[in-house]
Amino acid sequence: MKSLLIANRGEIAVRVIRTAKEMGLRTVAVYSELDRDALHVHLADEAWNVGAAPAADSYLNQEKIIKIAHESGAEAIHPGYGFLSENAGFADAVSGAGIVWVGPSGESIKTMGDKITSRRSAAAHGVPTVPGAVDPVGDIDEVLDLAERFGYPVAIKAAHGGGGKGLRVVHGAEAAQEAFEGARREADAYFGSPEVYVEKYLEKPRHVEGQILFDTHGNALFLGERDCSVQRRHQKLIEETPSPGLTDSQRKELGKAAIAAGRSCGYTNAGTVEFLLDAEGDFYFLEMNTRLQVEHTVTEMVTGIDLVEWQLRIAAGEALNIDEVRPHGHAIEFRINAEDPHDDYLPTPGQVVEWVEPAGPGVRVDSWIRPGAAVSQYYDNLMAKIVVWGADRESAIARGKRALGELTVSGVSTTVPAHLAVLDHEDFLEGRHHTRWMEETVELSGPAPEVAPALPEGEELAKRDMTVEVGGRRFGVTYWAPAPAGAGGPARRKRPGPATARAQGASDGVIVAPMQGTIVKVYVEAGRAVKVGEPICVLEAMKMENEVVSRAAGDVIDLRVEPGDTVTAGDVIAVVK
Repeated sequence: MKSLLIANRGEIAVRVIRTAKEMGLRTVAVYSELDRDALHVHLADEAWNVGAAPAADSYLNQEKIIKIAHESGAEAIHPGYGFLSENAGFADAVSGAGIVWVGPSGESIKTMGDKITSRRSAAAHGVPTVPGAVDPVGDIDEVLDLAERFGYPVAIKAAHGGGGKGLRVVHGAEAAQEAFEGARREADAYFGSPEVYVEKYLEKPRHVEGQILFDTHGNALFLGERDCSVQRRHQKLIEETPSPGLTDSQRKELGKAAIAAGRSCGYTNAGTVEFLLDAEGDFYFLEMNTRLQVEHTVTEMVTGIDLVEWQLRIAAGEALNIDEVRPHGHAIEFRINAEDPHDDYLPTPGQVVEWVEPAGPGVRVDSWIRPGAAVSQYYDNLMAKIVVWGADRESAIARGKRALGELTVSGVSTTVPAHLAVLDHEDFLEGRHHTRWMEETVELSGPAPEVAPALPEGEELAKRDMTVEVGGRRFGVTYWAPAPAGAGGPARRKRPGPATARAQGASDGVIVAPMQGTIVKVYVEAGRAVKVGEPICVLEAMKMENEVVSRAAGDVIDLRVEPGDTVTAGDVIAVVK
């Protein structure tokens, strides 16, 4: 194996390319039209255009990716994570085309990608599972029957995916219908199947996962656990290893369970088995991710083992020659997302004006961002991962604060204020946090970041980019200027008037879209009375559903959207008087 195509983008594409180059492999990148100047494109030995900006037309285009692999002479494909990484059909298609697939077999992906099949498989090999249904639920009556059997709260979960997508927690029968519909809708949009199942929802659990490696010769290795309990909307924000919530004996048992789960589906390559740890110290199988995890970095920091290197070596047929893993120290990863934690973590796509990464002892940054890079609404909003190592947890936390303080970014809001709030909280310092802790407990201090003011009304504008130097320092600048007569192209817009008032300039009765996205559900009708905080609609953006709520009580006198409509930031959704 001498050449590798990376079927992904962003920081994971950069991450894989770097290890592949160190191993002497020729690297082939693919890019959408929006990613022509992305970092992974410049780092690869060659790069091929895979299609238009929408992922369905580019990074999810299976036939095009395989065609590029043949035409470029790539002998293997690494899928990274997300996109096609857990697509059993794509894994089989790659192997069927005579190309090495860097990952488990399509059959293993299929078994573990289906939450119901994976539960059955793990349970059959002695892995403890959360009490729940073993078949998809077909209607709301089944949901209600199962909820009565297990007792509220219950979780309605996508059968063919994870990461918090297609998941709704139900605390009572009155909320079951909406939760059922929302879970099915999001599961279908994100994973291509609306199937969901029901299981008992554990109150205040820790989220702990085991990293495993299997070669093609029957050898298996447990590389330790990661604690991913700092979450919001079921999305991980901070991960660390070792877990402050596990004893040595629990860690040993979790490792055995992770290996058993892998063997249950004939697993090969790198994988992660996720568990929920309850207040009594018992852990339950949650799911298996049949790919590299975002947070694989912390395992690498404490073990010194390059997981991507071993993915490639195993795919090439090599046997594991690591007899024992001896973790050293403590590592923490901070996901730097383009989100505004002061505004309910709403995504903040846009152009990055300034970007300076932290450095120094024990600091690693996996990123794809450079000044001028655009965070697009078409893709995930993960900008970077700041990973720190310390001799113990206390020193790792101190180093994390220092590294986060060194990060300089402007142009988009990020999750850094949330990270710092967590690191200062006594519960986190004492290791008392759980998966719902951040949403229930952590409050941000300090002012919210400034938002660019609205443009005045008037003529048509065209988007322009330029580079300037101020005091010898280079800055990328994006601005809107009057469009030349007869100019065309997509980067043109009208100066927003009353119908597209920016959120920060609108009165409480004018409800506007907080970001660009698609309306997937509307809760109200014109003429209906609403209360403060009552949801008006559901807006899907960056693969996440966000409720848009009314900030005033009164009657809906104007409703301007319906399901399927596309809106941009600042578009008026409704008017409440």
